[in-house]
Amino acid sequence: MSADEYQVGGNHYTDLKVQPWDVMQAVMTKEEYIGFLKGNIIKYSMRQGRKANSDDAAKARHYMEKLAELRVVWGT
Repeated sequence: MSADEYQVGGNHYTDLKVQPWDVMQAVMTKEEYIGFLKGNIIKYSMRQGRKANSDDAAKARHYMEKLAELRVVWGT
């Protein structure tokens, strides 16, 4: 399953016709978009265990999967 096919922690993004990270990818440079993904990996990794009822480790892993998938597509 690709990162685009699921969401961690609800369905507030998957219920949208266009996912926010697809819009960001369309309007950002490749470098900016990679930075966005890396920033979220850092944020969720550091927040893990600090916010009640949140699976921040899974969210970080989800962004890692997206980044890994794009690196395969982009050849980076």
